[in-house]
Amino acid sequence: MYLRRKRMLKNKVAIITGSGRGVGRAVALKLAESGARVVVSDKDEEPAAEVVKEIHELGGNAIAFPGDVTDGDFSTSIMETAAKEFGSVDILVNNAGYTWDNLIHKMTDEQFQAMLDIHLIAPFKLTRAAAPYMRDAAKKEIANGEATYRKIVNVSSVAGVMGNVGQANYSSAKAGMIGLTKTVAKEWGPFNINCNAVAFGLIDTRLTQSKEKGETVNGVAVGIPEKVKKMFEQSIPQQRAGTAEEAAAGIFYLASPLSNYTNGQVLHINGGWYT
Repeated sequence: MYLRRKRMLKNKVAIITGSGRGVGRAVALKLAESGARVVVSDKDEEPAAEVVKEIHELGGNAIAFPGDVTDGDFSTSIMETAAKEFGSVDILVNNAGYTWDNLIHKMTDEQFQAMLDIHLIAPFKLTRAAAPYMRDAAKKEIANGEATYRKIVNVSSVAGVMGNVGQANYSSAKAGMIGLTKTVAKEWGPFNINCNAVAFGLIDTRLTQSKEKGETVNGVAVGIPEKVKKMFEQSIPQQRAGTAEEAAAGIFYLASPLSNYTNGQVLHINGGWYT
């Protein structure tokens, strides 16, 4: 990390959900490295605080906002906090999520709804809550002859593009997120707000580690059986899973000025898998 070398996002304010661990943590560190002031949001308070501490130790600026993105007032509260603490909201990364797999004939209503709630409804509410800080602010700037670019990055998945066995709920939500992304891009593009998505393949996180480790999220067992994970890796042209840092690099591109003329796109980050 070299916080003093790269200031591409100087004075930008970024909200990143699910940023206490994994890809979200890597995104928070990478945006802070480039000068952004970061709101680190995670359901669990401790990992969020740890990421904030890391950013501070590296000379960056961040605050923690623990909470569940599916809670009713979460979206408005986090926007208000970011604006009060840092003065604006320039970047929103909808990253929070987990998986709750089952074959479709065995899947419960609760399982299906839970994935819609966290992967689609929460990003919708967060985007809507960002309107006063992004869309309305942009209208005033445009009226004054100014052009300030703001960014929304939604985390989708190859499952949302191709489908995946055992993930009718997750795949549906991630596919819906792509539709949301493209619609926001059309509606808010005139206000210099770029909305894009990343579609991750196999990335090394808690959700894709060996299921035999017994990791749980929200009381749900997560992970992939070791034999299945190795089979997946062998089907990827690069013959391995991606790292959280490699995944974060794609989000950084879409959150940065490098993507000012990239809008409504789905960036596949999968090592050549399913392309």
